[in-house]
Amino acid sequence: MEQGYEINELAKEESWRMFRIIGELVEGFDTLTSAEPAVTIYGSARVRPGDELYAKTEEIARRLGKLGFNIITGGGPGIMEAANKGALDAKAKSIGLNIELPEEQVGNEYTTMALTFHHFFVRKVMLVKYALAFVIMPGGLGTLDELSEVLTLMQTHKIKPFPVILFSSAYWKGLLDWLQSYTLAKGYISPEDLDLLRVCDTPKGVVDIVQSWHRKQEVVGKKALGEWLLNVF
Repeated sequence: MEQGYEINELAKEESWRMFRIIGELVEGFDTLTSAEPAVTIYGSARVRPGDELYAKTEEIARRLGKLGFNIITGGGPGIMEAANKGALDAKAKSIGLNIELPEEQVGNEYTTMALTFHHFFVRKVMLVKYALAFVIMPGGLGTLDELSEVLTLMQTHKIKPFPVILFSSAYWKGLLDWLQSYTLAKGYISPEDLDLLRVCDTPKGVVDIVQSWHRKQEVVGKKALGEWLLNVF
């Protein structure tokens, strides 16, 4: 009898968890509908103000913001803080999507729009859904996880092949060499999977890639609309 009661209580808990997940998704969708066009910037939470990487991240976000792109980050310190600060300076929407952690990650003060998620996978959805480019700054395990997730979504055609920009060729060289020499050589990935990646060493280079790709998509979109109108009328 006691075992049956425990099973029923567990089932109820799982059902309520599903509703909490749906609630987080709905809140994210409702809040971020005005986020586009946006660029998501990933990177280490351990970089501090005064670090060269912090300054370059801030510059990237500021340049993108001045061109009309909103900035999305994980909402925490380090690279995330620098990106949100740059976006705020440019008067763009500075969006921080924080996560509840056992050792609480404190949201940075440079966001104009902020959400805190309990479930990692819901947060990941929001970091990807509204972005038209992804800038991957140097980082640790979380950054590697986010990079591989974005590439997998593109590889499996779950999202469009948006630019994925690795900042700092020196930092990412080891990973790229390994992917080329071992993963690709063994046939675990295809050559076109690596074509999804672009490597930059300057903030201007990052901004040029995003702006060029966005302009190209606008041209393609206008052409498609024109062809549709001709067919309709």
